[in-house]
Amino acid sequence: MSIIGDSSTQPLRVRSVVGLAYDAIRESIVDGSLEPGARVGQAELADRLGISRGSVREALRRLAGDGLVDFEVNRGFFVADFGLDVVLERLEARSVLEPQIARLAAARRTEDDLDALRVAIDAERTAATSGIAHDASRAFHLALAAATQNEQLWRLIDGLWIADVGRRLLARRYATPDWQAEDASQHEAILAAVEARDADHAAELMRRHDEDALRHWSDRRGPAT
Repeated sequence: MSIIGDSSTQPLRVRSVVGLAYDAIRESIVDGSLEPGARVGQAELADRLGISRGSVREALRRLAGDGLVDFEVNRGFFVADFGLDVVLERLEARSVLEPQIARLAAARRTEDDLDALRVAIDAERTAATSGIAHDASRAFHLALAAATQNEQLWRLIDGLWIADVGRRLLARRYATPDWQAEDASQHEAILAAVEARDADHAAELMRRHDEDALRHWSDRRGPAT
């Protein structure tokens, strides 16, 4: 009986250690302690966290899957460089995809989809911090993609919009007067068009919405970013 108990609890213990390492490394990346392009020393992290190198390596693999670190053969793991140029590329890709996503959502949405969009808008309007506002805004865009009933489109938007990087950037835009209310209002207009099944209008509103974000960050391109 003791052997069964050991074998059933050991995987849970290992997974929890990897999870703690994942959270600690991710926090260091998001708060800037580990800067873009910095090499992530597995031995140093293992010593600092008091865990094995294998657990650190597994956590780094998860972070690589999230796009927060890059792996280079024979060199190791490095913090992904999500400078403004990379963010602009992702915004440009979204500006191509999302108007058509809005168009499909208007044609295919269900009542549950509309409810999910409303919840996201309400959460954004009442958000007390930039992080909460970011997550609510992101939730709206993902709910819209889900309303297409096409999982691959949802996956594309999820992959293009890395949450941790978005929170770090939005902390800067959050200081812009009326940004939060304006973003939520634009989402409400898109929701109204989707609810009315007005595909053309939904696509046009989404095009303008994405172009606003692209223009905002394009104007801030430069050494300071």
